[in-house]
Amino acid sequence: MPIRKVHAARGKAARAELVVALYENGSVKHRGRFFELEDQLAGFCTGGYSGPGRSPDRADALIWAVHEPMLGEMRGCPRIVQQ
Repeated sequence: MPIRKVHAARGKAARAELVVALYENGSVKHRGRFFELEDQLAGFCTGGYSGPGRSPDRADALIWAVHEPMLGEMRGCPRIVQQ
């Protein structure tokens, strides 16, 4: 799988807002349980992050992993579609 380096131009909470819509409409689903990730995702709020730990590293990685293939199409990236 190709690797694409990304650089944050906005904060984590702002990037998360776009991905939240994908979860809300059922476009993103998880297989299995990821307790630490779920705790970090639950710590995001409109004003930023207030969950466990100083930095939501797992949540941020998930946000990038979902954002690029699902929303990257806006910048000419291919979109992952479930067959």
